Amino acid sequence: MAVEQTSVSGVSYVMPVLNEAGYLEAAVASILAQDYPGEVEVVLALGPSTDGTDAIVERLIAADERIRSVPNPGMDIPIGLNRAIAESRFPIVIRVDAHTELAPGYTRRGVETLERTGAASLGGVMIATGRPGFQAAVARAYNSPFGLGGGAYHGDRAVEGPAESAYMGIFRRELFDQVGGFDESLRRGEDWELNFRLRQAGLLVWLDPQLRVSYWPRSTWIRLVRQFYATGVWRGELVRRLGGRNPLRFFAPPVLLVALVLTVVLAPFAAFGLLPVWLLAIAGVAALGPLAYLALLVAAGISDTGSLADRLRFVAVVATMHLSWGAGFLVGVVRGARDAVDTSRTES
Repeated sequence: MAVEQTSVSGVSYVMPVLNEAGYLEAAVASILAQDYPGEVEVVLALGPSTDGTDAIVERLIAADERIRSVPNPGMDIPIGLNRAIAESRFPIVIRVDAHTELAPGYTRRGVETLERTGAASLGGVMIATGRPGFQAAVARAYNSPFGLGGGAYHGDRAVEGPAESAYMGIFRRELFDQVGGFDESLRRGEDWELNFRLRQAGLLVWLDPQLRVSYWPRSTWIRLVRQFYATGVWRGELVRRLGGRNPLRFFAPPVLLVALVLTVVLAPFAAFGLLPVWLLAIAGVAALGPLAYLALLVAAGISDTGSLADRLRFVAVVATMHLSWGAGFLVGVVRGARDAVDTSRTES
């Protein structure tokens, strides 16, 4: 008796790559280790790296015919993603970043959820991980509600259902093309903006917390500052473009930073009684923000684990994330991202 054959959609993994010699091979290995029964390909959008990444890419391509690359000379992530997708062959597209590793079963579960929900785009949960020391502190900040854990796809508190955006993203290619792909005028926030357009078109964006992705965050202080500053600049640009259609939580870091600056500037004048009553009242209200934030940092340090040095490092990382992001946001809103100093091109 003949056995009925069921067709399984082919999957195209797309990945922007720039200066990722330390992480790329593990990221690709996590893709190739997936137990997905359909055809797969890996398309790397390769920027002009300076750390030996190109040689690694050449070796990966030579070892597996499913891997190929497309040039991304301008280094912008959205342009690279669009180029990789344009060269891809299959109806389902899975974005993967070079700083990530997919959990076993990620692809199979993702495609099943895409079919089950009818979503245009879906994502899973980021689980940050880091080597001992600074990177581990950054990872804990990513996973903590005191750091980035308030986002739907950070940490272990996510609930399956419709979502505002999708971390990395598994897309139906036809619907991706329908809304015009990634906005190439952006350098950061391109995933949120794409999912915004999908939702505006009446399409469903979905979060499945069973989809797990390990993420390796920045491993030095300066790279962390540059990353969060650049991300804040481009979020400010999106606020310029979309206004109040951005979630309120994005405004918390810049408001905190403004309150902190006002407090520092006005405190000496207040101490010597040099402020009129109305300005003294403003100084008092402004000081409430930094005081509340200081209390939050103390709570964060107490709730963290490890030695005193580990806890202090964690608190400093959380503050660095928030204040760098807030400073970038204000610059992006006031000047626009294209006129601001952008440091987002050093890594993919």
